[in-house]
Amino acid sequence: MQKKTSIHQNQETLAAFAKAMGHPTRLTILQFLSQRDNCYFGNIHDELPIAKATVSQHLKELKNAGLIQGEIEAPKVKYCINRENWQLAKEYFEEFFSSIKDSSECCSK
Repeated sequence: MQKKTSIHQNQETLAAFAKAMGHPTRLTILQFLSQRDNCYFGNIHDELPIAKATVSQHLKELKNAGLIQGEIEAPKVKYCINRENWQLAKEYFEEFFSSIKDSSECCSK
């Protein structure tokens, strides 16, 4: 009988980060924000050739995953990378990729 592998909390967190990062526009937003201390919504929208509503939806997904954070400075919203979760994502991705077994065999018969 084969033992089942359990899903750990860090795997669920990693999956949430990966899902949020699973769109080219979101990766572009993350890369843009990672080069700044913070940025207003209008500046982010100006960088992307898409509608404001679409930018808002992508920002919402990134914020829900905890990769960015936003702060209302009426009438504007300022966004920045959530540095704590950014570091956590980096550690989880590094751990995941370093756990891959080095092998010249693809699948055993």
